[in-house]
Amino acid sequence: MEEKNLVYRGKSKDVFDITEGPYRGKYRFVFTDKATGYFENGKTVFDPGYDTVIGTIPGKGAIACRFATHFFKLLKERGIPSHYIDTIAENEMIVEPAIPLSMQVESPEFPGSAPLLNLEFTWRNNATGSFWRRYPFVKPCKNLNKVVEAWTKGDSDILITMEALEATGAMSNEEITRSVELVKNIAEIVSHEFSLKNLHVIDGKFELGRLKFGDGKMVLIDEISPDVLRVCKGYSPGKNGDCTVYEQCAVTSFSEGKRTIKNKNQVSAADFINIFL
Repeated sequence: MEEKNLVYRGKSKDVFDITEGPYRGKYRFVFTDKATGYFENGKTVFDPGYDTVIGTIPGKGAIACRFATHFFKLLKERGIPSHYIDTIAENEMIVEPAIPLSMQVESPEFPGSAPLLNLEFTWRNNATGSFWRRYPFVKPCKNLNKVVEAWTKGDSDILITMEALEATGAMSNEEITRSVELVKNIAEIVSHEFSLKNLHVIDGKFELGRLKFGDGKMVLIDEISPDVLRVCKGYSPGKNGDCTVYEQCAVTSFSEGKRTIKNKNQVSAADFINIFL
């Protein structure tokens, strides 16, 4: 596939338009070895909860593709619609072209105006990561019952409220309700699948859209891979679902106006893949 057919180059995969052969008109995902995370004391820390690509992990693309294939097939069995068609190589997947949830700029004549290119929905079983950093009055690892948030995608992800999505005309109230319901349904299936392996999903993120040649209904697009999930071991919920070992697991800090939170029991993507696959 030539570079000229490149549609999009992302943080974890490249997307190509297929112009010939049996999958003509479809998209080809090529999962790469690029990984996001942060630097701490001169060391590289890979973490899917971050948005900056800081390096590569050899073989990561093939593993991510295998992982995504497993979950797309599982979701299909459970009646969850997606854009997945087939997996054709160890790091390549065929999908239906889809239109992300987006909105054209209303007044392009004003400098600084920009369109909404697409949305990402995060769901959280427990309070950690950016959720705790934004709401530090909540105890770490509090049960959040799969609370769903929406983010505008770009060089940096920006939180947008559901009310703002409706008020701006980006989505109708009915579309928002359907999106939250779909995200929670997928989150429940994914969380249960991990629980069967004695692992707990802390949080995750999904993208929704509409098939380019479909009926207009929202479906899961993009991927379900180690890049979009944070997982831990040793989760011990109390009666209200809060983790009872959070004091031994969560480590927070506050310096120069910046909060951080880490989870000692968080499992690296490589480790939970080995357990899971």
